[in-house]
Amino acid sequence: MQNKFKLTWDEAELAQAFRISQEDVREYLTDGRRVSFIIERRLANEHATWKLAPSEGKGYDLLDPNNDKWEVRSITNSGVYFTPSNQVGSGRSFNEPKFQEKLREIKGFILTDIAPFPEVNVYVVPVANVVRWYRLGLLGSRASISRKKFLESIAPDIRF
Repeated sequence: MQNKFKLTWDEAELAQAFRISQEDVREYLTDGRRVSFIIERRLANEHATWKLAPSEGKGYDLLDPNNDKWEVRSITNSGVYFTPSNQVGSGRSFNEPKFQEKLREIKGFILTDIAPFPEVNVYVVPVANVVRWYRLGLLGSRASISRKKFLESIAPDIRF
């Protein structure tokens, strides 16, 4: 898998297939909670040597050819988070030890900038980057970052 690439969709074709409006397609596929299922499968299909996790309940989404674990996350208009999914949402709190455990368990993150759908930029980010950014204070106290800051400051700093 390349370090940065683009996925594209035909919005009109999707709207016709789903029998909904293009606006509804865009709304659905720019919601990080909804689109991740589709993107995980698209990545696995386009990169035949990668495999989906055996279940949605695993702490990762994809396995690379070396059986290393990767987490797929969406960069929405609100930004992106690197914490375990169960630490994100109303009433949930950041847990530093669980965050560190998550980072030890995976090889990295595959970040998909869904905001400009139907063109989605994909960034393959080895976990060492997230560790470095967190230690440098570039991520917020909850290990998240705004989309704007990611694109302007963090994306150019991805090291492989």
